[in-house]
Amino acid sequence: MSDPVKRGASSKRPLERKEGSSKELERKPLPLDAAARLKGRVVLALVLVALALWTAAGFLPSLIWATILAVSLWPLYIKFAMRFASGSSGLAAFIFTTIVALVLFTPMALAVYQIAQQGDVLVSWLKRARESGIEVPDWIARVPIAAESLQHWWRANLSDPEAATAWLQSINADNASDLFRTFGGQLIHRLFFLLFSLFALFVLLRNGRAVANRVLQTCDRLLGEPGEGLIERMVDAIRGTVNGTVLVAVGEGLLIGVGYLVAEVPNAVMFTVLTTAFAMLPFGAWLAFTAAALVLVTDGGSGLAAAGVFFWGAIVMLTGDHLVWPILVGGSARLPFLLAFVGIFGGLAAFGLIGLFLGPVIMAALLTVWREWVFRPVVNEKTS
Repeated sequence: MSDPVKRGASSKRPLERKEGSSKELERKPLPLDAAARLKGRVVLALVLVALALWTAAGFLPSLIWATILAVSLWPLYIKFAMRFASGSSGLAAFIFTTIVALVLFTPMALAVYQIAQQGDVLVSWLKRARESGIEVPDWIARVPIAAESLQHWWRANLSDPEAATAWLQSINADNASDLFRTFGGQLIHRLFFLLFSLFALFVLLRNGRAVANRVLQTCDRLLGEPGEGLIERMVDAIRGTVNGTVLVAVGEGLLIGVGYLVAEVPNAVMFTVLTTAFAMLPFGAWLAFTAAALVLVTDGGSGLAAAGVFFWGAIVMLTGDHLVWPILVGGSARLPFLLAFVGIFGGLAAFGLIGLFLGPVIMAALLTVWREWVFRPVVNEKTS
């Protein structure tokens, strides 16, 4: 009984196909071969990566800073976690991130406090200059270079109220207030991204092993065995740059601090701390020891001693930044001196402050590709 039913069903299907065959267009199958699928995946992946980078463009500098800190501080974090928290955990990552935040915030808070204190002095100084003029300070006579010219300029432009008003007509209290408001807005903006970097650092420390395994697996899938060597060189470059920067900054700050003590700079310890912190920034230490020299002169110190502070700081910074730093970074990152020098200062010119770390990483990656990929010896496998 089932056979007639099957015959009837099969006899109806050709009729249905004949009725619709004139109306249907001829359809071609999709190119689902392996090469086409691979191309489709690559295009989709590139589009998604581009969209992700475009979406996170405003947060990329903070994420890069967090990654640099996580890579460079990872060995220290592991020792801390094993000693105080019995291994890596969320609590250990939170405590360690808090310590890093305190180390970063303390010099910045001191600098902001000093700037805020000097802001009121600047505003009152501008008002007094417009109302009654300002007498030539005694410390100008002690300046070792061009003291007479400075005194003459001061009398012509600031001692006379009318001349002072004319010279300061574009620099009034309102403009100064606007300047400090703008500075405050920028400070809040930078503070937000600093907090975001610290949060990203906490996440990377808490999930460091999982993230590292994923990165290594991805490089192995995309680049094969040489990809792991490339990642190792980049990690060495990051740690070498950070460690070299910190060591050089501490050494420069301490040496310049000895000059502060010898010259009897007021608040020498505070200036030493600020100089050490600012030495990690381009030209930051130059501003610190120049300010210390000016404070020494204005506080009644010798002009010769102030000049000595400035020239001693310049010698220390030129030696440390242009000789010691590239050697330390190049040795840790396994870079020749020339490539380390170009990576540090070329990265600074190309990417800004973050280029101090990206430059050596790029040079280390290039050197790894050149040494181990291009000139890697080929092993002839003998087939049995």
